[in-house]
Amino acid sequence: MRELWYILAGIGAGLLAGMGMGGGTLLIPALTLLLGVEQHGAQGVNMLAFLPAALIALWIHGRAGRIEGKACLVLILSGVGGALLGAWGAIQIETEFLKKIFGICLLAMGIVQWRRN
Repeated sequence: MRELWYILAGIGAGLLAGMGMGGGTLLIPALTLLLGVEQHGAQGVNMLAFLPAALIALWIHGRAGRIEGKACLVLILSGVGGALLGAWGAIQIETEFLKKIFGICLLAMGIVQWRRN
């Protein structure tokens, strides 16, 4: 039964990632709340699961002509730097505090999106 939850979480996260919404918004809560994975571990799994999903989505969006390569270069380079800082910062933070930061970020993003519509 546990494997089914992993499969469902993966499918849901993949769907969100493919639409550009970030599969981690679903995958991390599913892993921590439903499957009891520790926050740091869930974030690591999310990063690993993100790679193939992102590559496939990138290929599909690229074929549809929705990607401007030159415009993305600055975002890619700064994103790599941000990922290095974020990963280093995450391993420095206590698990319970990291959970709270993640929850606050999800809540804030949800409120912003809700208010924009």
